[in-house]
Amino acid sequence: MSEPVGSPGGEQGAPSEPVGSPGGERGAPSEPVGSPGGERATPAGAARIGVMGGTFDPVHHGHLVAANEAAHVLRLDEVIFVPAGRPWQKAARAVAPAEDRYQMTLLATRPNPLFSVSRVDIDRGGETYTVDTLSDLRAERGPEAEFFFILGADAVRGLATWKEPLKLVTMAHFVACTRAGHRLSWSGLPPDRLTPVEIPALEISSSTCRDRVRAGLPLRYLVPDAVIQYISNRGLYRG
Repeated sequence: MSEPVGSPGGEQGAPSEPVGSPGGERGAPSEPVGSPGGERATPAGAARIGVMGGTFDPVHHGHLVAANEAAHVLRLDEVIFVPAGRPWQKAARAVAPAEDRYQMTLLATRPNPLFSVSRVDIDRGGETYTVDTLSDLRAERGPEAEFFFILGADAVRGLATWKEPLKLVTMAHFVACTRAGHRLSWSGLPPDRLTPVEIPALEISSSTCRDRVRAGLPLRYLVPDAVIQYISNRGLYRG
C-alpha cells in the first residue's frame, strides 16, 4: 500500500540519533523480531493500550483491520486512533481539514467498542510528532498504562529519522503491521521493543481512496459506509 497503515501524522524529516543500522525486508516468513507485549511484563491491572496515529485522509478498512488484528494478537484493552493535527510531510498536497478527518475517524471506529479517538494532536497545534502524542497520552492515562504504537512495516524503517527516536523506544512498544509472507528483517529497534503482526487485507491506501473519489469511482468495501456518506456530504477530495 502506498501509505503505511498506522503511519504517524508527522515526523522529523531530517536524520536524528540513529536507532540501528539498515538491513532490508525478505519475502519469506521467519521468526518474530519481538514477542507480544515485549520483554517487560505489563503490571497487574495496568491497561494495555494500542495507539494508531495517522493522517486518516480518509480512514479506511485497512486501518481498522490492522488495529483490530493488533488488538487481538497483543491482547490490548483499547486502541486509540489519533488523527494528526498538522502532518508536516503532507505539505506537498492539500490535506482535508483536521476536523473532517477527526469526524471521519469517529464514524469509522464507532461500531467497535475497543476503539476510541483522541484529539490530542489536533488540539495541541503545530506540527505533529509521535513523541508529543505519546507524552500527552501518558499524561491522560497515567504512569501504569502500557502503550503499543501500531504502524506500518515501511514506517518502521524510518524510525531513526523521527523526532527523539531514542526517547520514543522507551515510551511505547512498537507493533509493525506486515503483509502476509513478508519478513521484517530490520527495524533499528531493540528486539524486545518490537512485535511484527501479520495483517490481512492491507492493499488499501488513503491516496487510492482519494483518487477514486476524484474519478467518480465507488469506495464501498474500501471505506466504512458512514465515512463514504460524510465524504459525499462534505464534498471532500473532489478538487
